[in-house]
Amino acid sequence: MKINFTNKPIIGVIHFRTLPGFNDFTSLNKVFTSARQDLLSLQNGGADAVIFENNYDLPHKILVGHETTASMVYLISKLRRFIKIPFGISVLWNDYRSAFSIAKVCRASFVRIPVFVDDVQTQYGPVFSDSTNVVDYRHQIMAENISLFTDIQVKHSQMIDASKPLELSAGQAVDAGSNGLIVTGNWTGQAPDIKKLKMIKNLNLSYPTIIGSGVSADNISNLINLTDGFIVSTSLKNPSGHSHANIYDQNSRISQTKVRQLVNLRNNLLNVKLNYL
Repeated sequence: MKINFTNKPIIGVIHFRTLPGFNDFTSLNKVFTSARQDLLSLQNGGADAVIFENNYDLPHKILVGHETTASMVYLISKLRRFIKIPFGISVLWNDYRSAFSIAKVCRASFVRIPVFVDDVQTQYGPVFSDSTNVVDYRHQIMAENISLFTDIQVKHSQMIDASKPLELSAGQAVDAGSNGLIVTGNWTGQAPDIKKLKMIKNLNLSYPTIIGSGVSADNISNLINLTDGFIVSTSLKNPSGHSHANIYDQNSRISQTKVRQLVNLRNNLLNVKLNYL
């Protein structure tokens, strides 16, 4: 199943609880149970797609260990019988080989790669763009049917070349083979700057632009005409506690009510736009 960008899809992120190899890991059964709950809340709330991510594996590694890849394959394979909408994979911090491998084995529709054409500094170390090898690896494992969504000047990082224009990053990503551009704020829960979104929209790119952070029921009306889709998680959760690296800790679950509210707002805004046209 592929994502349909006609109606500005809402892509919900399922943050796996801490996986094996990290201090806060409890059990794979607990990780599965929480992920299944979030998946059902997103689907029943009307989300158009989901993406699975190892968000609570802290501190992140640029390239993950075999235990992370194996755990994600195991979990997603168990979740497959409940999945009714397109789904994707993100392996933090920037492990495109693991992301594509998991997506290939589990028959995912897309992957998200945070660093594709930009060199950035993160708290976990520098990450250098590797777009040629990303695309070559997708070809090597015969995964061209898996869409490649890439961040440009991604959150939680500093550009090594601070003077690089955002529009240059966008053009480079499309030229390098990205199938969709993700634009974020500077941090989890922060929406992108409106000026940046307008700048990207004015480029009239042939691939979708997706807002990758900070979307909520409070601001979707200001953002909907500047994007082709939304990747959302934080604003859809019922908070149970604060995390030092994330707004909410791993005990916070996705709220079906909040998902339905955001989906209804999106639908209403699109109807208004269509009626006006």
